[in-house]
Amino acid sequence: MEQQVQKNNPLHGLTLEKIVTHLVESYGWEQLAEHIRINCFISNPSVQSSLKFLRKTPWARAKVESFYLYSLRKKKLK
Repeated sequence: MEQQVQKNNPLHGLTLEKIVTHLVESYGWEQLAEHIRINCFISNPSVQSSLKFLRKTPWARAKVESFYLYSLRKKKLK
């Protein structure tokens, strides 16, 4: 059962680093900070500092993962 759930999970197999890197490459730090209002994207942003914060902050990580999924759906519609 667990394997079936993971097979349908678009985040399965993706690292947080890949997600953040993809979002930065797609949107840039400034636009990303407008979409997700968290300080690690606003003040002196870097992938490493963002990962450090997101790994310790479940609510922020959930926002980033949600926005990543949104960006994939948006890309599919184009």
